[in-house]
Amino acid sequence: MREHRYHLDLPHPPARLWALMQDYDRWTDYAPMVIAVEILHPGDASGSGLLRRVIYRMPFGRQGSALELVTDVKPAAGYTYTMISRTPGNDQTGRVRLEPHAGGSRLTFEERYHLTQAPWRWFEGPIYRFINRQNEASMRAMSDWLSAHPEYRPDLIEGAA
Repeated sequence: MREHRYHLDLPHPPARLWALMQDYDRWTDYAPMVIAVEILHPGDASGSGLLRRVIYRMPFGRQGSALELVTDVKPAAGYTYTMISRTPGNDQTGRVRLEPHAGGSRLTFEERYHLTQAPWRWFEGPIYRFINRQNEASMRAMSDWLSAHPEYRPDLIEGAA
């Protein structure tokens, strides 16, 4: 099993980052690998139990999809998710957290994965290095998108009138 963790300090309040993270139609505006996000089940009022299909670009012009179950939602603070595999034992789990931090927020991301089927397991390291770079780039791009769009949820900018 492999695990990837990182954190980013971003210049936006948690509530504004959260709003954009929950705005699934906008994921394609800042996440270059995402083609679409389909909400299959909305979950409860907080979003816990949400089931989404993320369709993404892969190398060599291919497309893939991930079926993700979102749980343990704490609005403007984070959630956990399980990427449900077609094959038992290949589910991947992760967690996203937002905390107030000097001048904005600290975003913490972690993901655990383990590929069990050949030939994919032989390439697990390179595959997940690629995915991890894309995830980190998407989180940075999310912050950049908010900086470039002050009109997006200005009610959530600290100090807004």
